[in-house]
Amino acid sequence: MKVYLLYPQKEWLNPEPYFDEKAIVQDLGLKTLFLAAAKEVVKEDGKVKRIREADLYLEETMKKVVMVPVEAEEILYRQEILRDCLQEENFIRSLYELACDILDQWDRLGRRAGRKAGEGSPRVLVTKIHVLQLFVTGLSRLKRLLEEYGGKHYSRGFLALQGRLQEEFSDGMERTLKKILQDVAFYANEKEHTESVNAPMENRPRILAGCSVGDGLKLCHFRLQDVATDSRKYQSSGGNFLERAQEYLGIRGKNVVYVNRDASLGGQTDLLEYTGVEYIVSCCEPFFKAFEKFFDQLRFQAAFYRGAVNLRAYLERFQLPYCYPAAGSGDCLKFRELKEFVMSIEQKMTPVGNTCDIEGKSLLVVTGANQGGKSTFLRSVGIAQVMFQCGLMVAAEHFESGVFPFFFTHFTRREDSAMNSGRLDEELGRMSQIIDHLGQNSMILLNESFASTTEKEGSVIVYDIVRALTEAGVKVLTVTHLLSFARKVYQEALQDPDFGAVFLSAQRMEGGRRTYKMIAHAPELTSFGLDLYDEVIGGGGADGNRVGQSS
Repeated sequence: MKVYLLYPQKEWLNPEPYFDEKAIVQDLGLKTLFLAAAKEVVKEDGKVKRIREADLYLEETMKKVVMVPVEAEEILYRQEILRDCLQEENFIRSLYELACDILDQWDRLGRRAGRKAGEGSPRVLVTKIHVLQLFVTGLSRLKRLLEEYGGKHYSRGFLALQGRLQEEFSDGMERTLKKILQDVAFYANEKEHTESVNAPMENRPRILAGCSVGDGLKLCHFRLQDVATDSRKYQSSGGNFLERAQEYLGIRGKNVVYVNRDASLGGQTDLLEYTGVEYIVSCCEPFFKAFEKFFDQLRFQAAFYRGAVNLRAYLERFQLPYCYPAAGSGDCLKFRELKEFVMSIEQKMTPVGNTCDIEGKSLLVVTGANQGGKSTFLRSVGIAQVMFQCGLMVAAEHFESGVFPFFFTHFTRREDSAMNSGRLDEELGRMSQIIDHLGQNSMILLNESFASTTEKEGSVIVYDIVRALTEAGVKVLTVTHLLSFARKVYQEALQDPDFGAVFLSAQRMEGGRRTYKMIAHAPELTSFGLDLYDEVIGGGGADGNRVGQSS
């Protein structure tokens, strides 16, 4: 039995994530995103009442799935399922909780101890019966849940899951398995007593076996014909003679041999019961094999959509627009009112959105004023691209991009004691690793790369690297203060209409006020550092309001 909620025709089998996923998580601040996905926002009368503690399994699942890019068709497949989940949030919550509940109960039955421990013992047989009961109960619950919401599902994923479950765990199979469990109930809980309206009840075996009489009047050639459980009124061992006599005569009246478990026959009786029940349970082995990994996959795959629902709550909480991105051609990247989702979560505010269209271009160069929102803009693009490539919605009114399975970030880092060389060597080393892992459909985000050396030397290094990357078909988005590099590329773009570059600048109003908007503009010859000096020395300058944005 397959789940197939992340891919149309395969399960999750730990596929390869992005190269240097740690750098992407660090540069884009994605830990905040994973943690938010693990926290349920509880609302009351449309207002946030509380936020639950993080579900660590959800957090880890989101990290794994988000950091693995998928193809355009698989993105659409997940978006269909996500629409169903957002339409019926209670369904995906119930689905995830059901899978968690089944696996938690299975763990208490000793799942992690392995099936080989004590193999062939009565204790293991009892555990198998309980696990079989757990599977049947869990699948019955799942079937009822899918039937309850079946008329509200339109995605291929959920409709196919419901169809497979009905086929591989049909109503007939469900009845058969429940009958088997009822028949062997005496072995799993023979010492348990259930309360009825009139008196306590107990389960007792009823085993029908054919046999032959061999030498020395020994029974041999046993043939199991029937095993069942009889529920009868419980009689304690301290009952009076009349009660025990009535019980004995009642059994005799049913043509059943009553065997006392004395020293001479008890062991053989136990062996008969064990052999009969073990044979019946072994016939269910194909069922075990078909579903033993099902609930693990169900929990993992449902967790991704459960986390996505939690992220939608944060988008709504901070009044961010969101959309299902469209998969465009390989050189496409355009969006409208794209906002930096991670910063919104961290600072509990609504950041400024940006609109951009660089379709058909291989290079985006962003320059402009310090503290103008350039790095925030670049992070917003990176976060949206990663979310898009795993099937999530993004914080924008519209977002369309090509799929870039080879996605990289190269952000400047603060120098620390862990570095074994200078910052320039460290940056060159990271860039060399990225170049070694480039492939078809690659995108790289450069944020203040090679600013650790002189402006002249850094400009030469960045120019050579960027030109080589773009000529190789890599889409490059760079934020830079290396103005010699930016002006040189701009001049080449003016001379060659096919150069394929777009130039944006952080908008700066008169008096130094930042709007945190990126506008089409030629690279300027200054980053307006004096604005910051005036703001600090002058106690705020023309306008000290940054609304949470930074460069």
